[in-house]
Amino acid sequence: MYNGLEGIIQPFMSLGLIGWIAGGTLVGLYVGAIPGLSVTMAVSLLISFTFSWEVLPALAVMVGIYTGGVYGGARSGILLNIPGAPAAVASTFDGFPLAKMGLAGQAMGLSTTQAVIGNFFGILVLALFAPLISQLALVFQARDYFLLAFMGLFLVGSLAEGNMLKALIAAFIGIVVGLIGMDPETGQGRMTFDTLNLLGGIHFVVIMIGTFGISEALMQLQTKAVPVKQSISRITPEWSAVWDNMFLTLRASTIGVVVGALPGTGGDIAALMAYDHAKRTVKNPYPQPFGHGAYQGLIAPEAAANAAIGGAFVPMMTLGIPGDSVTAVLIGALIIHGLRPGPMLMREQPEFFWFVVGSLLVANVFLYVWGMTGIRAFSKIVEIPKPYIIPIIVVLTFVGGYSIQNSITDIYWMIGFGILGYFMKRYDYPVAPLVLGVILTPIIDENFRRGVQLTRGSAPAFFEGMVTNTVSLVILAIMLLTAIVSNPKIMGAIRGLFGKKEA
Repeated sequence: MYNGLEGIIQPFMSLGLIGWIAGGTLVGLYVGAIPGLSVTMAVSLLISFTFSWEVLPALAVMVGIYTGGVYGGARSGILLNIPGAPAAVASTFDGFPLAKMGLAGQAMGLSTTQAVIGNFFGILVLALFAPLISQLALVFQARDYFLLAFMGLFLVGSLAEGNMLKALIAAFIGIVVGLIGMDPETGQGRMTFDTLNLLGGIHFVVIMIGTFGISEALMQLQTKAVPVKQSISRITPEWSAVWDNMFLTLRASTIGVVVGALPGTGGDIAALMAYDHAKRTVKNPYPQPFGHGAYQGLIAPEAAANAAIGGAFVPMMTLGIPGDSVTAVLIGALIIHGLRPGPMLMREQPEFFWFVVGSLLVANVFLYVWGMTGIRAFSKIVEIPKPYIIPIIVVLTFVGGYSIQNSITDIYWMIGFGILGYFMKRYDYPVAPLVLGVILTPIIDENFRRGVQLTRGSAPAFFEGMVTNTVSLVILAIMLLTAIVSNPKIMGAIRGLFGKKEA
């Protein structure tokens, strides 16, 4: 495991490598901040430029872009209520309300600090426990991924904003939309109405940009609130806000690493699960309740989303299995340069594993540097008058929506979901459950079908495995425990029962 450990110091000893990592982190931060311009896209484009490079500089700049891009999505989410990346959706729930309170500087400073801590936690776990976590990921079967994604639907309760029925309606719409497209098993169209443009489904990022971006622009048009003057005299977060919530940060980072290490998941699911965990466990959020500007509502998703980076590298480096879409592209880049991630790489060329760990550490340092130095300039965005900022929001959403698949159809869908999101916000329907439903539905659908196939088409055998398999049973128990704890009536009955016994 610790053979080739000298590779960890290589990024620190070369000014050239430090420069590539620093530049990649800076580019990733600004690419991530633009809705629709994903980190996966940036790394994919970079492969063609780095084809003739040496492997170490190519790997260094890609690691930098990945690190900066995951964090960058929170910038636009906090300032404009438009997440730059799916992993930043949860950061908007309390980040944007903090900006509306004039605390954009403090919110971005806190998000930067938590991103760095979460990132470091993920790197530490990658360095110390990579083989152990990779073995844990291997024992997960299709049934377990189904349960994990289904448990994600429990997050609707945390995103309900006080009205569970409206949240469930929004989630149901998201589930229906997530089913649109070609059936993964039969190849038949589902709810496509014989339209070729719907066979590929509707990309969830298009839906996210529409429901958050276009709808926000429309909402801003009908309000007469003047821009809030931002307090940027202090951009570094108060030590008490960081230290008092350190256990929350570590718990959220653990969620991020574990979820990030599971192939097919990623920082978006990890961030939503961490936000839900924070909302269930933090009794006294401040300075406002959750959803209205709670520091804890920003701390948890930022720590989890960035810790998921280290988690995603675990299966990639140890098993050759991508943890998310970015590491899938990175595997392709390494193969192009003559390396094949997996057990043989860890055994025959372990210095490359440790080089990745060292590059992540350097990128994390520059993440803090670039993140903190750009806060004052970014904070001014919120103070721009509406006649100027709304056209900027619309242009960014159109550019981002088109760039995902270079499809004009995506623009039409984005506008449609923007209008839907506007009316949902107008009548107090939360839009986050809709996006959650769209993200989780394909995972639930594919793994249910694959799980049933593995039981030779027997659905009863599929569900029976949930109580006979240890991993499935643990996940099922966590689901039931979460359902019980989150239900005030059941918890009240339990407390009353124990109270009577004590009497």
